[in-house]
Amino acid sequence: MNHPLLVRLPDAAALAQMFTIRYGASGRLGWGPRLRAEYGYFTPDDYYEALVAGLVAPGVQWLDIGCGRELFPNNQGLAQTLSQRCARLVGLDPDPTLDENPWVHEKVHAGIDAFDGGQQFDLVTMRMVAEHIEDPERCVAGIARALRPGGVAVVFTVFSWSPMPILTRLAPMGLRHVVKSWLWGTQPKDTFPTCFRMNTRGALHRLFAGVSMREEAFERLDDCRTFARFRGLNELELRVRSLCRAVGLPYPEHCLLGIYRKG
Repeated sequence: MNHPLLVRLPDAAALAQMFTIRYGASGRLGWGPRLRAEYGYFTPDDYYEALVAGLVAPGVQWLDIGCGRELFPNNQGLAQTLSQRCARLVGLDPDPTLDENPWVHEKVHAGIDAFDGGQQFDLVTMRMVAEHIEDPERCVAGIARALRPGGVAVVFTVFSWSPMPILTRLAPMGLRHVVKSWLWGTQPKDTFPTCFRMNTRGALHRLFAGVSMREEAFERLDDCRTFARFRGLNELELRVRSLCRAVGLPYPEHCLLGIYRKG
């Protein structure tokens, strides 16, 4: 692209549009999306996907770090649309699940610390990857190398001190497989060791400032998906969130969405 990406945080209309793309028309909603709609709640994934959809314009050169087999695990329609819309989409991941990804145009089996992007990319995304990064300084240095001047990095991750990440630190890997399978239906090959070394706003700000990238925008996204497979418990999550908002308290489980621009 000949001009820097314009960052626009999703508004109500963009979120509503993404909700329809992801879940379908209101008359065909399952109980989960219908329940969330009743509470006026959009998931962190809804927000992240709406943001990326607004960033990926025709001509964009896009690098997705740690994508594995999917760009958006529960929104294949959007993955197909954005894959076709951008000029180039490179998937970067040392894990063999990358070979199963049908959306990326190029597959590179490497970590961002070992990848020389040659300042070719307008957009770099990290979806639920930051919590697994062992060397954050090398990671952000790799992002800076990959981005052309004016390029944008989007980091979507869990907050280090939310309840679930705290429990994750305490649980052995075998137990994590069992819990994640029960809560979210994931497979063992989709569970990786966690480090949580760049999972606060302060840590992200410091790391990106160290490679001369500035925070363009930042959002804290309430995460009411711990019990998304269980209707009664999921509604309890949404009610607790509503109560927290009513009394001015933050909902304890949340994700971070940081947007950083290279100067």
